Amino acid sequence: MTIDVQNILESILESLNRIDYIRPEDVPNIDLYMDQVTTFMDRQLESSKRYGEDKILTKTMINNYAKNNLLPPPEKKKYSKEHLLLLIFIYYFKNILSISDIQSLLSPLTERYFHTDRSLQLEDIYTEVFSLEKSQIEALKEDLISKYGIAGETFKNAPEEEQDFLKLFSFICMLSFDVYVKKQVIEKLIDEFPEPDKNGKKAE
Repeated sequence: MTIDVQNILESILESLNRIDYIRPEDVPNIDLYMDQVTTFMDRQLESSKRYGEDKILTKTMINNYAKNNLLPPPEKKKYSKEHLLLLIFIYYFKNILSISDIQSLLSPLTERYFHTDRSLQLEDIYTEVFSLEKSQIEALKEDLISKYGIAGETFKNAPEEEQDFLKLFSFICMLSFDVYVKKQVIEKLIDEFPEPDKNGKKAE
């Protein structure tokens, strides 16, 4: 079994260079209907799709987020810029966290910063958090290269035709364990968040 692991790594590193976040100035300042929201999200996050036919967000997803108190309900069937910022947070969280955990994370944000006249706005929080992303890319690339090097030292005694596969499997296992541990840490931190106020309910 021949697998060009080095080429796979180079492709991954190159794809990391293309990762970017949706800047607040790219989010429309006008309220949008549901179809416009899904079109905007699909266009802005297209590069994160695994398959071309994948959907970033669907109407059903957005309705469920509102039903489960992850997202404030639209006003007259229209979604504001702040709705879209929350949806971007949800998009990234939903791949690793439960609905209940996402609700615990976002409830304090929506209670304090959604459609308020406070000096600190939801857009400010979004900008501050996502601006950290670029600085993390280089560290992530270095970590990937390090793990790739460690995985490349495994299974040296395996049959030569099987080594590439087994080294790739080792690489994937190391990355998976990293995600597993970080997910555990995130869940522990969420457990330290204050409970929702008496008007908020945790989703089941």
